[in-house]
Amino acid sequence: MKLNKVYGIAFMLLMTSVTFAQQLPQFTQYMFNTISINPAYAGSRETLSAVGLHRSQWVGLEGGPQTQTLSIHAPLRNDKVGVGLSVINDELGFENFQYVYGDFSYTIRTGLNSELAFGLKAGITAYNLDGDYQASQANDPLIFGFEDRLDFNFGAGVYWHSERWYLGLSAPRILTNEFTGQGTFEALERVSYYFTGGYVFDLSENTKLKPSALLKATNGAPLSFDISANFLFYDKFWIGGGYRINEQAAAIGGIADFQISKQLRIGYAYEYPISDIRPFTSGTHEVLLMFEIFKSRRIKSPRYF
Repeated sequence: MKLNKVYGIAFMLLMTSVTFAQQLPQFTQYMFNTISINPAYAGSRETLSAVGLHRSQWVGLEGGPQTQTLSIHAPLRNDKVGVGLSVINDELGFENFQYVYGDFSYTIRTGLNSELAFGLKAGITAYNLDGDYQASQANDPLIFGFEDRLDFNFGAGVYWHSERWYLGLSAPRILTNEFTGQGTFEALERVSYYFTGGYVFDLSENTKLKPSALLKATNGAPLSFDISANFLFYDKFWIGGGYRINEQAAAIGGIADFQISKQLRIGYAYEYPISDIRPFTSGTHEVLLMFEIFKSRRIKSPRYF
């Protein structure tokens, strides 16, 4: 009975986003992976920046989501134009999504210390079901004969920032794509809106505080709100926590991030669910690596976002 309950809860949570609207993955370390949701962020770090992230969600629960991202972006010679490439692999139970998108941004000055960037994102979303699952559902007319899908989509965003604060608004997927074609089994890619913001406060000469927030709204899905606060010590070590308010999967979490060198940074985050799935999983783990190549030109250092 208990095992059936586990599978029932897992199936409900995994299918919630599929039946109504497939949402982009959401990360605990969203403040360090902004390029995945906002193309206007491309080039804003003023150097070649590469970010890789792995997320294992609901560890211990069979079919729990597994997500990997890899992004790279940089400004061009005139500093007003930024370009980037983002790749996401997202596995939700028997479903697989791959996103490959290019990013473009154009930045204008809005003051002595602030800039406003406009961004566009375009690429393809691939969708498929595991072969073993399709074979096991061969007698189901909604699953049998399902074909892999490849669809074009595009997005847009704005990113307003200074050295101490930032605000962003973006919609990384604007077109509505139906991946399964017909029937009651649907996986739809619908528009999601992301609003992000953060600020860096000086607490002492060697200690800073950076609160940040993310609000996500998707057509056909409940609102999701993330809020976090991180302390920075000696411009080297971040540590903090966060809270996600979500109707299906609310969670609390902790973040630790270390600047190993000027070029290399590593981060780890842990989330503990406070929803119905809590008794059946040990939590969610997330690892982030950032590598940057600095040239001999004027670069703001350190970068807080």
